[in-house]
Amino acid sequence: MTTITIGKRLIPLEHIALLEPFDPSQQQRMQSERPFQTRLVLVNRDSVLSEDALATLAEQNGFRIFADENIATNPAILFSVEGFEAEKSGDFQPTKPYRSRLLWRDPITGKAHSKLLLAAPEDVLATVVRGEGTVPSTRTLSRSRKPRRRSPSPL
Repeated sequence: MTTITIGKRLIPLEHIALLEPFDPSQQQRMQSERPFQTRLVLVNRDSVLSEDALATLAEQNGFRIFADENIATNPAILFSVEGFEAEKSGDFQPTKPYRSRLLWRDPITGKAHSKLLLAAPEDVLATVVRGEGTVPSTRTLSRSRKPRRRSPSPL
């Protein structure tokens, strides 16, 4: 089991759904002098802040970087994608033109969680679910075994 250590806290990779940038200027009630850069969103929707850059954490832990949304997703999490259209008469009126919803389920409680994204659902599906257009991290590459040359078999 691989973990990420944040301060004194050890977080199993399988508990992390995605990584997103953290902007302290958007958090008016936060009282910290630490230079947090990344929010780790756990499968239960709790979050943990890290001083490491999103790209660094993603690369070191084999996450799929979705550059269009500036997030990185854990390939071990089963995500689904649906199109999103804000309801004209609904209570929730988004301030951005979201086009898709990324969904995952907490394996312990069974509760569904989601994140709205600006990208088209097809692009989210290709990158997050299928891993198309993502570059494997060096961690993943170094773990993989080199193919062995086969000697010709006698006929």
